[in-house]
Amino acid sequence: MALAVNLALYAVVVVIPTAATWAILKLPGVIEKKRANRRIPEPSVEHLAADLRRVHRLLADYGPGTPAARRISARQAYDALLIQACAAVHLEHRLGELPEGMDREIERLTVEEKLSEAGLRLKDS
Repeated sequence: MALAVNLALYAVVVVIPTAATWAILKLPGVIEKKRANRRIPEPSVEHLAADLRRVHRLLADYGPGTPAARRISARQAYDALLIQACAAVHLEHRLGELPEGMDREIERLTVEEKLSEAGLRLKDS
């Protein structure tokens, strides 16, 4: 009987800390795997093109009385969509590097042209 108790105590002292350490070391991998399963998939190229057309139409429809904050935020959203579209079709761009101004506007037009040549319809006809 004493032998069984001693073996049980030995198992508790050796196995439980080892199992707990193993579980603690594996926990970050399990959490990352769960997060990877919940990630939102990348939007399709067609979806990005539709979003680009929608935001471009929105920017074109802004009148003279539109607040600057609304214009700037819409332009930033448009740039973010352009960057995603470039990544989707593997095009080089400098939109993330250039500050707001004429250089960025020229880069925006260049990127629009490259995306159009790649087959994306960015503007309503």
